[in-house]
Amino acid sequence: MHSLSNFDLHCHSTASDGILGPAEVVRRAAANGVQVLALTDHDEICGLAEARTQAAVSGVRLVNGVEVSISWGGTTIHVVGLNIDPDNLRLQQGLKAIRGGRAERAKRISLDLERVGITGSLEGAYAYVENRNLIGRAHFARFLVEKRYVSDVKSAFQHYLVSGKPGYVPHQWATLEEGVDCIAAAGGVAVLAHPGRYKLTRAQMHRLLAEFKDCSGSAIEVITSAHTPEQYKEFAILAREFGLCASRGSDFHGPGESRVDLGRLPNLASDVNPVWHDW
Repeated sequence: MHSLSNFDLHCHSTASDGILGPAEVVRRAAANGVQVLALTDHDEICGLAEARTQAAVSGVRLVNGVEVSISWGGTTIHVVGLNIDPDNLRLQQGLKAIRGGRAERAKRISLDLERVGITGSLEGAYAYVENRNLIGRAHFARFLVEKRYVSDVKSAFQHYLVSGKPGYVPHQWATLEEGVDCIAAAGGVAVLAHPGRYKLTRAQMHRLLAEFKDCSGSAIEVITSAHTPEQYKEFAILAREFGLCASRGSDFHGPGESRVDLGRLPNLASDVNPVWHDW
């Protein structure tokens, strides 16, 4: 596919923590001139069928995608899978296990909050969940705001949901190898999402990229909403250094919430190998 097409290979719908339904995401992408779109909900693929139906109507090429939660060296990182087969059993089982971990963590968060006198938080958090398989700290934060324990979501995290506070529960996601293996088993391409977001030293980033490539990781996001123009250059250099392809994705979650709208991103530099080079 032509390198100058408008690719957006990272976005979210209500199947995980996005604001718009899958069909709405596709319609918005089409209106913004996106020609190739990957829907990459967190640990979930249930929105793909609806997105695919709308893509056929809107004239957008839909890439089946997912964003897998990984624990690496005490840091939560995300790996996007592109061109996956959503019917693959290994992928389905792996994602189900990760989603199950979310539900278990939610129960532990509610018990922790109960110890400091906050009751009903599990039911309260689920009231904000569109897809009951996908519950996260943001849903608890919205409950804490609703009940006026805090004034806003940011304060909820600061006072209750971060390390050292009541309501913070450390969690072990999939390992890097497990996450990439799930994607590979489904015939997909593994892409390290928004590497500039992780609080890693230069040496740690080099180690992560080396391990990612050893696990058969294929690409890194170079152009994404979390990156500055300086980071576009930095991760383009690292992509070339490690022999990885480069990807482009907005990480769009919803209007008014995301830094960058669907498809409204700079193009990849001409001296990197785009992840879509052989599509």
